[in-house]
Amino acid sequence: MKVNIALLTVTDTRTFENDKSGGILVNKIEEANHNLADRKICKDNKEDIKSIINEWLKEKDIDVIITTGGTGLTGRDITPEALNDIADKHIPGFGEMFRYISIKSVGTSSIQSRACAVLAKGKYVFALPGSSGGVTDAWDEILKYQLDINHKPCNFVELFPRLKEK
Repeated sequence: MKVNIALLTVTDTRTFENDKSGGILVNKIEEANHNLADRKICKDNKEDIKSIINEWLKEKDIDVIITTGGTGLTGRDITPEALNDIADKHIPGFGEMFRYISIKSVGTSSIQSRACAVLAKGKYVFALPGSSGGVTDAWDEILKYQLDINHKPCNFVELFPRLKEK
């Protein structure tokens, strides 16, 4: 099953030409035979992040939104706060699993990541770190499987039809 994914890079410095983590995700999305529905870059500004995500949440042809960048501890890192404002439900296990996985590559520095995920208007929204290693770990160890309808015993994709239940 093809998943339609929108990708947002949150950065004050990168462009499409030097957005390494975004480029990695574009390649991973294509390798998994999913569809890159849209791709944008915006500054580390909470209102800009929310505005772009809210527009994508209205799009019927977008199933999943992935952000990269803005999940650290510095004053400009604001992506988790933006997701918190638009969330209907939090998926705490995603961030917990990400930090568990990343401890293998960055050791205790994994505690500095605030990678997270939420459900908003029936769509999954994932906030990944801006590092190439972080997005690779998140995709290769979590998203690749959870966005694959064939992954067992269960996966995020099989829940698409039920995400808007009341």
